Amino acid sequence: MDFHLNEELSAIQQNARLFAEKEMLPHAAEWDKKKIFPVECLRKAASLGFSSIYIKEENGGSGFGRIAAAIVFEELAAACPSTAAYLSIHNMVSGMIETAGNEAQRKKWLPKLSTMEYFSSYCLTEPGSGSDAASLKTRAEKRGNDYYLNGTKAFISGGGHSDVYIVMAKTDLNKNGISAFIVDKKSPGLSFGKPEQKMGWNSQPTTMVFFENCVVPADSLLGKEGEGFKLALKALDGGRVNIAACSLGAARASLEAAIAYMKQRQQFGKPISSFQALQFRLADMATHLEASRLMVHKAAVMLDQQHIEATMMAAMAKRFATDMAFTICDEALQLHGGYGYLQDFPVERFLRDSRVHRILEGTNEIMRLIIARQLLGKNND
Repeated sequence: MDFHLNEELSAIQQNARLFAEKEMLPHAAEWDKKKIFPVECLRKAASLGFSSIYIKEENGGSGFGRIAAAIVFEELAAACPSTAAYLSIHNMVSGMIETAGNEAQRKKWLPKLSTMEYFSSYCLTEPGSGSDAASLKTRAEKRGNDYYLNGTKAFISGGGHSDVYIVMAKTDLNKNGISAFIVDKKSPGLSFGKPEQKMGWNSQPTTMVFFENCVVPADSLLGKEGEGFKLALKALDGGRVNIAACSLGAARASLEAAIAYMKQRQQFGKPISSFQALQFRLADMATHLEASRLMVHKAAVMLDQQHIEATMMAAMAKRFATDMAFTICDEALQLHGGYGYLQDFPVERFLRDSRVHRILEGTNEIMRLIIARQLLGKNND
């Protein structure tokens, strides 16, 4: 058990931190305010391997593991959680194609996803099926050499901008079978809703996605018919660790901002950092951040090991880290006083961006359900 990063991981961390500080942080507030999707910045990130972190080198990826991904997403999110989170989703889509796709699909999609010539989206949630994802209504009917998709997906990051959509749809209405499809943006019958007006995550577009007799060739099926829900849940294990790592970045940046502010803010003739009550709050924030990071890194390692308890650990890490990180951001804003509420200071953006992390990739209530079911399953053996 070694809690220190090796030379390779330290280099990855440094590269990600330098990129975040140079290419993201100076522009993050503007991206948020003007709702700019930073395409060129994302492609620069891809040139460093951040768009395909755990994709094998022979498939155009970086060939690193999940712990490297957690480190990268924390560093990028310390500049812009919204942009880092979109990258995490993009990595999740590429991971699905690599692990479940056939050779032809990997050759067709992964190289362009790795360079971010193509952007991607993950389409599971629907207007009427969020936490109860298995109740989705989108269906895919095979006719000859094509599938016809009909239905609606909601809250899709990258909607309208992405070139590739991984879509979960029912292919067997009698058995509730769900299959996964790789859908090209150019597919006839595919359309998008207006951009959602959101509390945060403004540097990435979010829309509804509509399928109206959307025609996709049969070779767009990812894996086998009926395997889609299993593939979607497996991908979400990694996505939960990724988004938890994004929360770490937002929390760390907020904590650092609070420390800097407290050292220079004067009240009652001395800096507020000299007040013991506020020192205690900083100590708790730092402790919760460190505990969260340890859980996230453990979950990442267990995913790489394909550990039998990786799903439960990913749920634990996601639940704990996203809750704690939001609390840290909120505390940091409070320590800024009225200034924290102004957009001149970055903590309010970190607070807004990190709030949704407790909802997406499975709500934290669902994370508790996953954990409890596994615990009860063990006890019943």
